[in-house]
Amino acid sequence: MTDLEVRPEELQALAVLFGLGDPYPEYAKWRARQSVVRPHEKLFVFSRYEDCAAVLGSSAFGHAPREASPLRSLWRGVGRPAPAAPDTASAADADMAVVTAQDNASNMLRLNPPDHTRLRRLVSRALTPASVRALMPRIEAITGELVGELGPNFDIIGDLALPLPVRVISELLGIPEADRPMVVTWAEQLSRSIDPGFLITPEDRVAMRTARDSFHEYLGALIPKRRSEPGDDLVSALVHVHDEDGTLTEHEIIITCRLLLIAGHETTRGLIGGSVLALLNHPAQLAALWADPDLVERCVEEALRYDPPIQLLVRSTLEDTTVGDTTVPAGARALMLVGAANRDEALGDDPEDFDFLRPARRHLSFGHGIHFCLGAPLGRAEAAIALRHLLPVLAEARMTEPPVWKPHTVLRGLERLRLTTSN
Repeated sequence: MTDLEVRPEELQALAVLFGLGDPYPEYAKWRARQSVVRPHEKLFVFSRYEDCAAVLGSSAFGHAPREASPLRSLWRGVGRPAPAAPDTASAADADMAVVTAQDNASNMLRLNPPDHTRLRRLVSRALTPASVRALMPRIEAITGELVGELGPNFDIIGDLALPLPVRVISELLGIPEADRPMVVTWAEQLSRSIDPGFLITPEDRVAMRTARDSFHEYLGALIPKRRSEPGDDLVSALVHVHDEDGTLTEHEIIITCRLLLIAGHETTRGLIGGSVLALLNHPAQLAALWADPDLVERCVEEALRYDPPIQLLVRSTLEDTTVGDTTVPAGARALMLVGAANRDEALGDDPEDFDFLRPARRHLSFGHGIHFCLGAPLGRAEAAIALRHLLPVLAEARMTEPPVWKPHTVLRGLERLRLTTSN
């Protein structure tokens, strides 16, 4: 076993990754240097598929109670503003930390077994394959409506990739149409909560707290209505789901709905936008899809591998363990570069190419192990339906300006992709 050397100089290289519109050339450098890098005594960075899959699938890794990041004191040294340390944090920041800890206790993404097992089992009883299949006609109808409204000049994100999953997840949750813009604004502000804590500024925390309180108040008023007058929406299903271990608490329902709202529109938005951009940048692949639209599922799967909406995942070591030949002590953080792992040369030749005509390759875009994304079938379906409807448009489309990326770290996605079908 190898006790990996601490290399603080790698922290600068890590900081560079968080600000790039195209991080993939840098990812390739990370994979080429060595399989695991240790920029800090308590931070291990994994960039190869086998290692990342091993971490995600191991019970030695999980989620520890929220604590001060080992990177706070180092981050200013590499040119990025670090949030205030706990001893200088404002009362608002301290309050947000307490609230976040309370919310994480009901968030299946932040839990370990057996708490995670119980919560995921109950949510799975509400979000069933049958409920997803029942949405397909509505997804087709909404997509057809949105594509039909596209003019000769349009933004694929604002006009389709964002409103489609927003409407789908809102209908799934039973959120009235008039409330959706407000709820989506809260979700976009809360999406920063998925980023590592050491990258969230005090200003972000204030916006997140306001959005969090507003969303919790909104769902807190909706849940009693669904309890007394259940509908065919997911909130009603979550309210009434039960098994031998009991039911979901109101707080668990709110946190689950918040998670589904963020994941249900941000990641699908990123997948649709990334798929369209990849096709426009690879005309031969677009022509192949135009010739055979039945390849659309393979196209979506390749887009997930090629440019995943989730770029990195973080776990804590719950006990001393090893990944490959590397010793990882208890109490350390493991940061997995999903975008790098998906393009690992070990998975096949030419990993930097976007090519859905070759056999499908493994990826970690929906995670791996016990935290594999519950909404993966819905996200895949929405993207495939969107691309089928878009094919006649994309055959004539071209970009009118360079794509603009959102300034997020974990959630990668386009802010804007303006296209024209005019000559």
